[in-house]
Amino acid sequence: MLENECMKTMNFRHACKMFDESKKISDKDMLYILEVARKSPSSFGMEAWKFLVITNEELKAKLRHSCWNQAQITSCSHLVIVLAGIESVKVASGEVEKRFARRQMPQESLDMYMNLYAGHLKDTLSSDEKIYAWTSKQTYLAVANMMNAAAFIGIDSCPIEGFDKKQVEELLELDTTKFQLSLVLPFGYRLNEQPAQIRRPFEEVVAFIK
Repeated sequence: MLENECMKTMNFRHACKMFDESKKISDKDMLYILEVARKSPSSFGMEAWKFLVITNEELKAKLRHSCWNQAQITSCSHLVIVLAGIESVKVASGEVEKRFARRQMPQESLDMYMNLYAGHLKDTLSSDEKIYAWTSKQTYLAVANMMNAAAFIGIDSCPIEGFDKKQVEELLELDTTKFQLSLVLPFGYRLNEQPAQIRRPFEEVVAFIK
């Protein structure tokens, strides 16, 4: 049953702490994982993200020093740097209107959506700091989908927030007015056996309101 396949995926996925450096992810499998990210939902359909895929070992070694020296950074097959968009979600950028216009709607409908967007997000769009808080949160939708898609085909991952944001952005020579670092996400194949999965009881995390 499909439900069982889904739970197999969820039971397989864990935060892999050490990858087998002798095993590399195929181009086909990596493109599949990245396509799942591209297909992920985003607020207002703005897709305010970018994914940098790093396989260069020298660059991975440099990044490791800025990521609390975590072994996953260098032992993984592919290191995905998840970026949150900043400039593209600003009304003045022109990108917002362009992305709404993909729906090929009448001008009055487009104007209505633009006004709704600008009004609803007036405070959110008032500073780059607030924009980052909004768009970085959305990247986690894509991140979760990528990790689950990878697990579905037997590939491991480990979401990492332990990094020096400024150092990583400088190493990657990012224009932080356009994109800022949200998450570091290594992919590969586990070296060690998966530890027991520990979760709070169902009744502690779920409440039914009738």
